[in-house]
Amino acid sequence: MSDPPYLRIVADIRRRIADAELRAGDPVPSAREIHRQWGVAIATATKVHAALRRDGLTRAVPGVGTVVAGPPAPTARRSPSPGGAPPGEPVSAHGDRPRPPAADIDRARIVRTAVHIADTEGLAEVSMRRIAAELGVATMSLYRHLPGKEDLVLHMVDAVLAERDRPGPRGDRRARLMHLGRTVWQVFRRHPWLAPAMSLTRPQLSPHTLSIADDVLGALAGTRLSPHEQMHVHLSLFSFIRGVAAGLDLEAEARRETGLTSDEWMQAQQARLGELLPPQSPLHTVLRSGFDLDVDALVEFGLARLLDGLHPQLNAGPARR
Repeated sequence: MSDPPYLRIVADIRRRIADAELRAGDPVPSAREIHRQWGVAIATATKVHAALRRDGLTRAVPGVGTVVAGPPAPTARRSPSPGGAPPGEPVSAHGDRPRPPAADIDRARIVRTAVHIADTEGLAEVSMRRIAAELGVATMSLYRHLPGKEDLVLHMVDAVLAERDRPGPRGDRRARLMHLGRTVWQVFRRHPWLAPAMSLTRPQLSPHTLSIADDVLGALAGTRLSPHEQMHVHLSLFSFIRGVAAGLDLEAEARRETGLTSDEWMQAQQARLGELLPPQSPLHTVLRSGFDLDVDALVEFGLARLLDGLHPQLNAGPARR
């Protein structure tokens, strides 16, 4: 009997790693690329990644995707285990590992799995079917815990924002707002998919999304700002941070698709920039000075300037109506 399709793809990628076509740190085809190149279902592509991880050939890098961990070690042929079962785990006559009972799956585990997929491969790769394949359960069993993807994304957003170090009442208002901005930025930094997942005009209503507004408004209590102005401060700070963070998701997607870092891409564009910018161009002068975009420094600079502009209104005084 011939091998299942996923094992043939695993063997092909394993050979490419052994032949140094793919080296340590190189990106492995994503589930979407495997789907396109080999014409298999996304669930089958997920089994490929599970098997490669099981064999220690790959590792997940947040914002980059799945990369080669190192060359393969000589191993005996393993029994097929589409769910990624470790060697020696019992398999059925069809090569499948026993599915965990439904009682072992809860909403928190589903959300953690979804966040991991989004961190490594992007939010577009998150689906109930993909999560079920990762967990080794039937897709329909997930709907007992979450009604659909919209609700899933809401819980994903809330789960990662729970990582935020909430500022206490210590320090002056400016220091509290700077700390708050930094902590929100750090969550966006760790999870590039988060910025496009969050909406300004239709905000997700969850405990940890609402806590951001609460913390800003708490820091502004007792200032000369009216309630509407206080809300505008919150939305301005959030929009700035989210706007910069949106570039992280685009960069992560571009790196997964091209294999180039932002620095490598910029180096490849030098000739094109020279064609588009005359030598006397101010932008040409800045770029030739060795400017290197540091998004962390950009956020620090932008937050500081926003708060500098608000300084007169941050002083205590009667609030305007």
